[in-house]
Amino acid sequence: MGCVYRRLRWHCGTCNKRLDSTADRNACLKSAHAVEQRKSQTWWIKYRRAGKDYSESSESELKGKAREILQKREGDIVDGKPVTNKIGRVTFEDAAKDLLADYTVNKKRSYGVVKRRIEKHLTPFFEGRRMANITTSLVLAYTVKRQGETEMVKKAYDLKTKDGTVRRVAEQRRPMAGASSAEINRELALLKRMFTLQIQGGKLLYKPHIPMLRENNVRTGFFEPEQFVSVLAHLPMEIQPVIDFAYITGWRIKSEVLPLEWRRVDFAAGEIRLDAGTTKNGDGRVFPMTTALRTCLKAQQAEHDRLKKAGVIVPWVFFREVAEGRGGEKKPQRIISFAKAWKSACEDAGCPGRIPHDLRRTAIRNLVRAGVPERVAMRMTGHKTASVFQRYNIVSDGDLREAAKRLDLASAQSC
Repeated sequence: MGCVYRRLRWHCGTCNKRLDSTADRNACLKSAHAVEQRKSQTWWIKYRRAGKDYSESSESELKGKAREILQKREGDIVDGKPVTNKIGRVTFEDAAKDLLADYTVNKKRSYGVVKRRIEKHLTPFFEGRRMANITTSLVLAYTVKRQGETEMVKKAYDLKTKDGTVRRVAEQRRPMAGASSAEINRELALLKRMFTLQIQGGKLLYKPHIPMLRENNVRTGFFEPEQFVSVLAHLPMEIQPVIDFAYITGWRIKSEVLPLEWRRVDFAAGEIRLDAGTTKNGDGRVFPMTTALRTCLKAQQAEHDRLKKAGVIVPWVFFREVAEGRGGEKKPQRIISFAKAWKSACEDAGCPGRIPHDLRRTAIRNLVRAGVPERVAMRMTGHKTASVFQRYNIVSDGDLREAAKRLDLASAQSC
């Protein structure tokens, strides 16, 4: 059985201070000061686990509060939960380090973004606090602060110039609109993850409710066939196969289409494969070649063979030839980005504001329209959950008109 008690503390009436060390107490006794023992105002608890006694401060002057903590500790010991006097004392800084370590160990590509969000937004607000003291009310206060921010501060830093000298760049401030609901939710998700890791590690016993904000940023853009053809015609020749491939497969352009290599293209089997670990969700993927997709890839293979005869091996399916310096020899390079060309093509085609990711939505809608079962379509496009897949399966005005025609036909046949 445990107990609650108040600790005895040595106190010097002459110096009017608490004597925490033996050296301080001996110095006051040697000077004939009025030294006495006083009971601490804070209640402590004492319990036994695995044959060893543990003492822990309740950090409260209320005896009832100390008894509640003692009962909780004894209950956790009976249930076999990890109990130490360090539980509940982990700070926000410690939790942030554990979160970044988790991202490092699991080799998550978003490590840099997470670190920036912690350093720029979460740390200035929660710094110095214990995780156990972060409540729902405090989280709401953080949300209100982020929504109302009007200034961004960039700290002063040292800049090393080309000649080796170091120049001090002063602190910079600029006005900034309040953070969006989506941005705040990403930050709150990190805070949630911190609590989860601490509980899993036995450093915390519970986490507070962290309310998320409602987001209204779901994009609904997609291409009708005539719009796609128009945009394609306004793009540079080396970019057109990339867009054609993405329109058919619905694969992510930046991480799955542009890095695609010929070793993943199998004309004999009529398949394009992505290895496990190269996709966003980590799973491998296979997409069967359609006639249009085979035509696109055959054209790219012809360019590959042309360069191969010239002694240049290009491992990527999609590339462009870039000159080294003005008037220099052109050499093939993997396409990294085509943002400017895309923006101009969309404006010239009368589709301003469209983004390349709209091709993914379009491909999914085309698969569903063609009667491909949802489970199969999800495997082809790389979706793990049906809920996310349904966000992309967009209904257009043309779909609604087609539904109305079917209703009219059904009514005519029943009459």
